[in-house]
Amino acid sequence: MIPSILFTVLTLLEHVSAVVTTKPNIVIMYMDDMGWGDIGANGNWAKETPNIDKMAKEGMLFPSFYSAAPICSPSRASLMTGRLPIRNGFYTTNRHGVNAYTPQTIVGGISETEYLLPELLKEAGYKSKVIGKWHMGHRRDYLPLNRGFDEFFGSPNCHFGPYDDVETPNAPVYRDDTMIGRYYTNFTIHQGLSNLTQIFIKEGTDFIEKQAKAGNPFLLYWTPDANHQPPYASEMFWGKSRRDSRYGDSVMEVDYGVGVILAKLKQLNIDQNTLVFFSSDNGAEGIAGKNGGSNGPLLCGKQTTFEGGFREPGIAWWPGTIRPGVVTPQLGTTMDILVTAVGLAGLDLPSERVYDGIDLFPVLSGKVESIERPVWYYRGNELFAVRVGRYKAHLWTWSHEHYDFCPGEYVKDVTTPDQVNRTANPIVFNLDNDPGEKYTILKGSMFKEAMSLISPYLQKHRDTMVRGEPALNYCDRMVMNWAPHGCEAIDYCLKGPTESSIKLCGWDH
Repeated sequence: MIPSILFTVLTLLEHVSAVVTTKPNIVIMYMDDMGWGDIGANGNWAKETPNIDKMAKEGMLFPSFYSAAPICSPSRASLMTGRLPIRNGFYTTNRHGVNAYTPQTIVGGISETEYLLPELLKEAGYKSKVIGKWHMGHRRDYLPLNRGFDEFFGSPNCHFGPYDDVETPNAPVYRDDTMIGRYYTNFTIHQGLSNLTQIFIKEGTDFIEKQAKAGNPFLLYWTPDANHQPPYASEMFWGKSRRDSRYGDSVMEVDYGVGVILAKLKQLNIDQNTLVFFSSDNGAEGIAGKNGGSNGPLLCGKQTTFEGGFREPGIAWWPGTIRPGVVTPQLGTTMDILVTAVGLAGLDLPSERVYDGIDLFPVLSGKVESIERPVWYYRGNELFAVRVGRYKAHLWTWSHEHYDFCPGEYVKDVTTPDQVNRTANPIVFNLDNDPGEKYTILKGSMFKEAMSLISPYLQKHRDTMVRGEPALNYCDRMVMNWAPHGCEAIDYCLKGPTESSIKLCGWDH
């Protein structure tokens, strides 16, 4: 009897040990230009995101979840490095306080001195794949397979076009490190009609199935770009949105993709060993009008350091670990995903550098309600604002002198068309009561409370900041996607300039 009981106890202990030490799979669903107000869980009137909303009900909703930049490329670089763009080099010094990204003419890309999430997780045996939009450099040294990913399906660039392949090449689509076609010509997008999101969904479920069958822990970075201008959708969702826009159709389709991928995790019985994060690279593009997204009650949108530019949909889903239906007060950022994933894999972060993300696992697991931390709002090479707790202090204000990034929105001395330095007298908002940043706090006890909370973080940040070498200063037509690796095999190499015309990129936003 005793040996039998002992055997049972040892078996149970072995099972518990296995459960505790199993490395969870990580899935990052990263949308493109999707606004905070585009999902039903955050109050969108159309209620056309049932799968994302269900994910929020089954997991944890972050009403205050932030990107690291109000534009695509630096946001993605920070997601993959856990570090602000000012540290990882994804910014420009060509003009004060302007955003920069990675068009086809960009010479630079993500620095080889930065550790990307797949590189770190590889040490723990993870297999990894990125699907969709890369946007961290299109030259060969910067592509995903040279930066730690095992597989890649998608494009290093956005789906702008169509182009004539003479003055401007259409963006390439890669399978791993080889070009297999181009947008518009081989992978068609015709007046907003395209099957690309369906292809991205299939690529995602196939990868999950392959890794589950092999018993590998995996990282899936699923980042469709259908919501970016010009938005596209397949026939399945064409004209279906009550929002009466192609953008609405595209949101419905990526929501469908979220549902398919989560269903695959459940079907394979690996959902309880998989942490899924859902978010977006920056706020919705207000300048796009009807064909853009919604930032809900938040001020302005993409390109700006107001809440509509930085605050994104944020959901964490992990059945059996995250208690369902939690709406957390925690301030989260996309940079937290790397730090959290590395910790869950049983690894230590490299000790010689500063990480701006925090480990969210204590919050996700319910061990603590929230962790106090700052949120930094950089626009290019300048820190424009800081949030700690409920308070946000604007150190600089700027919408834009030429572009209407805040259509129909005006707040006196806040949505300024010119850059205004407020560092000596910051403009403060209580975001708990005023997420739309309409009611300024310029003096009094609440102002003093806010600055006493923010100032120590701000001083330490400035005293210890080591800026990375800016990667987004130089452009050259010669480096465009004229002849990517693999173009010979499909007879699709283009003739580009034979001489360099390198110059400072003319960023104006």
